[in-house]
Amino acid sequence: MRQPSEQPASLEPRSGDAAVVDLLRLRDTLGIGELAEALGVTATAVRQRLERLMRAGLVERSTVSKPRGRPAHAYRLTEAGRRLGGDNFRDLALALWREIRSVRDPAIRSGLISRIGSALAETYRPQVTAAGVSARLERVAELLRGRDICCTVDASAGNEHLPVLTSHACPYPDLAELDRGICAAERLMLQELVGTDVRLAECRLDGGSVCRFVAGERDQATAGADTCTSGG
Repeated sequence: MRQPSEQPASLEPRSGDAAVVDLLRLRDTLGIGELAEALGVTATAVRQRLERLMRAGLVERSTVSKPRGRPAHAYRLTEAGRRLGGDNFRDLALALWREIRSVRDPAIRSGLISRIGSALAETYRPQVTAAGVSARLERVAELLRGRDICCTVDASAGNEHLPVLTSHACPYPDLAELDRGICAAERLMLQELVGTDVRLAECRLDGGSVCRFVAGERDQATAGADTCTSGG
């Protein structure tokens, strides 16, 4: 009977892989025997985990010469492996946004939000090179979907027949709950990327089921229709 520690690779829990990464982070370089002893599992289980981690580019193998016997293999984290687990910026983002909210001067706060919108736009700008507002908006939506943000584009929607980006999931839910100024930053980001006026015509924070960004020149009838655009 197969022992639990020798399950097929597809059934191995990810937590086992994380334990290997943690050990290599602490000890730098380890062999299979050392890893198996430290984890309390078989050498076969360790090999399975190391194979997965090497395929993912997180672990690399080197050959170590021994005075006697065959050369052995040693394993260590790659640069990507050392960076693993260091990209959770949620708490930092929330703290920084609270500091922005604490700025009393509306002009300064508005300026900060505008700069954040521009900085967000710079993140995507090299990848948004399509010609035409609708094509650029669709490219932005594609990039956002690549980051697991569900959104769609209707190239000719609403009474004005202007392209509309509909966000079915807020990219910054925790920040939006603190302050709708993040909605203004997102609108400004889209505006810079598509190269025309963008307004937020519907927003969840105002009871909407989705957030809808309309791209195009506004007319007199809709000039006052923006929602969620203040930083207050």
